[in-house]
Amino acid sequence: MSDPIVDIKKLWTVFPNGEKKAVVHKDLDLVVERGEVLSLVGGSGTGKTVLLRQMLGLEKPTQGEITVLGRPAAELGKQGAASRVGMLFQQGALFSAFTVLENIAFPLRELKTLPRALVYEAAMVKLQMVGLGPDAADKMPSDLSGGMIKRVALARALIMDPPLLLLDEPTAGLDPESSDSFVSLLRSLHRDMELTVVMVTHDLDTLFELSTRIAVLAEHKVIVNDVPKEVVAFPHPFIHEFFLGERGQRAMELLREYPFTV
Repeated sequence: MSDPIVDIKKLWTVFPNGEKKAVVHKDLDLVVERGEVLSLVGGSGTGKTVLLRQMLGLEKPTQGEITVLGRPAAELGKQGAASRVGMLFQQGALFSAFTVLENIAFPLRELKTLPRALVYEAAMVKLQMVGLGPDAADKMPSDLSGGMIKRVALARALIMDPPLLLLDEPTAGLDPESSDSFVSLLRSLHRDMELTVVMVTHDLDTLFELSTRIAVLAEHKVIVNDVPKEVVAFPHPFIHEFFLGERGQRAMELLREYPFTV
């Protein structure tokens, strides 16, 4: 078996909280294998997005090890992660003063090693890969719909062809039709670009349609990390409420209709 894309060992994350300290992660272990779509779920305050940021090297854990693509995650933060890890932030995080094409080209342009024409040609290719036409290139972020913002942000995350893509609530704020379309796009890109994906999502439809494995954060650690059907059957109050409560019934119908394998 090849080395894991992400390997987290004995991770602690502790934040100041007045006179006390808030423990978010405690002896957390997690492995992400090449080519999978691993989804992180958990209740509020379990540190899902914090974990993504730590994988990206934007935040440093209190103690423990995070290795990403064979290197300490902290090195990504120092040297720039865009060529190795793509990140789609929840709200897109586009630069409001840049056009769509300028936003997509930004990470490649910052390298200052390629001709301007080549940079924008590559950005145009990524624009079309996410399902947007050339007419969108000169638009400003303020002119875009929520679904278009997600697609532009995704194109920017992929401009360097990174092997690892991190997604923070990728379908949050989208209407059902736009959400379904975006999930289909993510599935196609995962296959065509041979991506490894780590995703945080509360949307059960997105979770079941994309995940090869689900890691559940509770009690400061990953309590289960397995294929969706095994996770749903794991005995824990959060899992029962999240997957088997009223909000989970429609998604469970999908799970019964489409069996999942790694």
